[in-house]
Amino acid sequence: MIEGGSLCGSVRYEAHGAPLVMRACWCRLCQYLASGNATVNLACRRDAVTISGELKDFVSIADSGNHMHRQFCPTCGTHVFSSADERPHL
Repeated sequence: MIEGGSLCGSVRYEAHGAPLVMRACWCRLCQYLASGNATVNLACRRDAVTISGELKDFVSIADSGNHMHRQFCPTCGTHVFSSADERPHL
């Protein structure tokens, strides 16, 4: 199990089972999120993740054309999740 959450603790998550993929993303938006570096990402099955707490959603279209949702804690601003409409199972 992988568990974590936002800096302030208002958002918590648990991911059960091994991640499907681990990667570093160097797209320009991820560089903004990571202060010029890559973001490190784990992709898990959506039904294997439980979330507690409120999230805010920033919607954008990636260079790939995917409709992205970047979710963050509204209290402290910690970026917690990203998802794409085109891959609803992840």
